[in-house]
Amino acid sequence: MTAGALAARGFDLARLGFAFRTALACCLALVIAWAMGLEHPQWAGMSVWAAAQPTRGLLLEKSFFRFAGTVSGTIIGVLLVLGMQVHPAILVTGLALWVGTCTWIGNLQRGLVAYGTVLAGYSASMVALLDTAHPDQVLHLGADRLATVLTGVVVATLAGWAFAPRTDAAELRGRVRALLADLLRHIAGPGAAEGGERALLSRLAAVDDALDPQAAGSLRSRSQVRTTRAVLLAAVPLLLWRVGEGGATRPARAVLLSRAADALERGDMDEAALLMETPEDGDAESRLPENLRRLAGALRDWDRGNAPTLRELVRRTSRPAVLHRDPIGAGHAGLRAGGLMLLFGVLWLVTGWEAWPFALLGLSVMISVFSTFENPAHTMRHIFAGQVLGVIGALVCWSLLWPFAQSGLQQILLTFPFILLGPLLVSHRATVIAAMDYNLILLLMLQPGFPLTGELADMAAKGLAVLFGPLAAWAGYRLIFPIDLQRRQAHLLAMMLRDLTDIARSPRALDHRRVWQARLYHRALRLVRSSDRLARAEDRALTASLAFLTLGRAVMRCHELLQSPGLSPSARRAARLTLERLARIQINPPRAASALSRLALRLPAEDARLMRQAAEQVSTVTS
Repeated sequence: MTAGALAARGFDLARLGFAFRTALACCLALVIAWAMGLEHPQWAGMSVWAAAQPTRGLLLEKSFFRFAGTVSGTIIGVLLVLGMQVHPAILVTGLALWVGTCTWIGNLQRGLVAYGTVLAGYSASMVALLDTAHPDQVLHLGADRLATVLTGVVVATLAGWAFAPRTDAAELRGRVRALLADLLRHIAGPGAAEGGERALLSRLAAVDDALDPQAAGSLRSRSQVRTTRAVLLAAVPLLLWRVGEGGATRPARAVLLSRAADALERGDMDEAALLMETPEDGDAESRLPENLRRLAGALRDWDRGNAPTLRELVRRTSRPAVLHRDPIGAGHAGLRAGGLMLLFGVLWLVTGWEAWPFALLGLSVMISVFSTFENPAHTMRHIFAGQVLGVIGALVCWSLLWPFAQSGLQQILLTFPFILLGPLLVSHRATVIAAMDYNLILLLMLQPGFPLTGELADMAAKGLAVLFGPLAAWAGYRLIFPIDLQRRQAHLLAMMLRDLTDIARSPRALDHRRVWQARLYHRALRLVRSSDRLARAEDRALTASLAFLTLGRAVMRCHELLQSPGLSPSARRAARLTLERLARIQINPPRAASALSRLALRLPAEDARLMRQAAEQVSTVTS
């Protein structure tokens, strides 16, 4: 079949090539682990699938976090099995606490750091649950687990390194420069097209979403991503100034902005920054130049970030980033994971069903890894389908092919056709989500051992136990702190509202202005980005973002006014009352809006316009 015919039937040829190379590396890892005499060589193949990545930076970083997470999880798993010899409840309770804690922390983290944390949780399950009948051999099992994972990681890294390209930082920088040039021209244009702000804000959110994978693999990459994100966050208020305040750019400033856009497209960021900072008569009355100066400064840092010193790299990457986190969702995820593990662990102790450990193992993976997904309940449907295929493949291989094997090596070789089926599933658009679980469950159930022992009924029971994991996780995601994209957006909006009330309440708000603004701007980008995946949600996301940012500027301006010595006593009282009402905006929104309107009557035109606009937005953020 030709490449064109495959593509016409829904296969992604680039993904097919990547998956086929990964499957070959999986087969190689199986043989190497078996030749080393490891008891569970199939874990090496599973590690290859889990560690494989399309670029070198991602490959190195995921391999590192996979091994680091496995080490920490294995240590906890060994300790839990030792505690089981005192009382089985120690294993069940300890595992529930560990998986729940790792899931909670992982949901507060980003990127592959979160992956390593979550993996530490279910790695303990793989050690503690797979050989509960022989607790005296737990140290051997833990060492075997570490050795097989290291084997798989090394094979995946070496095999992937030969084919994986480097991360294309130049392409991303080009996207950012083009986006900023379009933004400047949009601000400069006397009659920007309606909806242009919406498209630009969506592009800003999409670029921000692409930054985390670019950071993988080196301190230099992390530094570049940090400075790139600073540029994006500096651009947000420029775009929202145009929309939220209805300002019109004066002709002289428009010419400077157009020239700056041309300089950006040429890659001359120093000239672009200089043009943005060029003064113009009457600029003191406008808020636009202040935002331009911030963007110009971020551009210069971004340009200098191409060749930082080692000390500068360490300083930048060790400095905590002010980004959106979801503590509400993370707490729910931790409680959900720990609660389900405890519930079904108790059922295992009560019933004594021999297949329960496999069910708990599958559950620990499903309820932790996928808790970071936007709609995990929906994803569970695809995962269940993949696991069904994996169980069927394992049963067919075990019952129809393995009886003909004359050695452990022949068992492994007879597994290869089923492993090489995986790339077809990975590369087809209809099965891509389910494919990974087919690959992993197939290997999980097929532990080579000659001579072949056991009964088909036992294998089938093990398969049913494995399939219990996604079903129980699906029920958990639907019934226990239900989570989907709409609820994640609701959490995000709740955090933005809490930020607003906290900054209104804080007497030191101006000291933390940059931190608060960076977090709010990033949450606005996350809100817009998530709305791209929901029908009819873009307008609501843009409206909510504008409302929060307008109110945020009003709150900050109130704090500035209170520190202004020339403010009249009546205006000072009104500003103080406005902050008090905004701190309780959730309790009584109309009073907050009324306070903003009354304050506007006591202020000059520019500040009065901001307060009136903020009053109009109160209902938007509280509805």
